[in-house]
Amino acid sequence: MSRWSGASGASRRRPPPAPPPPALSLGLCVAHRLRKLALETVDLAKDPYFMKNHLGTFECKLCLTLHNNEGNYLAHTQGKRHQQNLARRAAREERDAPSSDVVVSQNRIEPRKTIKIGRPGYKVVKQMDPETKQRSLLFQIDYPEIEEGLQPRHRFMSAYEQRIEAPDKAWQYLLFAAEPYETVAFKVPNREIDKDEGKFFTHWDAQRLTFWLQLYFVSARSGPLPGAMQLLTAGAVAPQKDSEVPAPPPMPAQ
Repeated sequence: MSRWSGASGASRRRPPPAPPPPALSLGLCVAHRLRKLALETVDLAKDPYFMKNHLGTFECKLCLTLHNNEGNYLAHTQGKRHQQNLARRAAREERDAPSSDVVVSQNRIEPRKTIKIGRPGYKVVKQMDPETKQRSLLFQIDYPEIEEGLQPRHRFMSAYEQRIEAPDKAWQYLLFAAEPYETVAFKVPNREIDKDEGKFFTHWDAQRLTFWLQLYFVSARSGPLPGAMQLLTAGAVAPQKDSEVPAPPPMPAQ
C-alpha cells in the first residue's frame, strides 16, 4: 500500500508539461516584432507612396490600398502586390526615359570663356521722321578689336530678364554682343517697334568694323523719347536733345 501511495504522491508533485503555443500565435509575435523593427529603421516620410488621409488611416498611393496603422503599411510594402507595382512603375519610367545619345545631344553648351577687353565705343542719335512724326534711335557700335570672322549680334530683353536693377515695365533693353568685348545693354522705352520695310535695319561694316542699328517706334502720340535712356552696364547717360550724339562711356579704372 505504501509503495503505491509513494508513486501516486510523486506523480502529483510533478507538474504536467505545458502545451506548445499555437502556430498562429507564434506567427503573430514574429510579425509584430518585424513591424516594430521596420518602424525603427524605415523613414516613412521619405516614402513617395505613403500618405495619411483625413480619417487617420494610411494609404498606399501606388496600390491604392488603405491601412489601419504604419506597421500594416510596412507589411504591405513587402508583399507581392506592392513589389509587382514597383517593378511595373520602374519598367514604364525606363521605357519613357530618353535614350543616352539623345541626352548627350541635349546637354547645354557651355559659354566661351574669353578674356574681355572692355566695352566698345558707341554713339546714339535720336531722330524724328518729319512725315510720320515717328521717333527713332540710331545706334553705332565700334568693334575695332573684334575676332576675325565674327559679326556682332543684338537682341531685345525685357526688364524682368535683367538682374542689374529693379524691373520696370516702362523700359526694355537692347543688347549688343561681340567677342572679345563685354556685352552692352541700352535701356530704351518699352514701346512697340515698327518692323516695316525701311523702319528697322542693321548693317555690319566689315571695313570700318562698325555695327549700325536703327529702329522706329510705332507710337508717335507719346511725345519725345525720354531723356533717361542709358547704357545699363555704364550707368546713366545724361539727357540728350534730338539728334545729339553722346560721348563714349569712360573706360573702367585699371
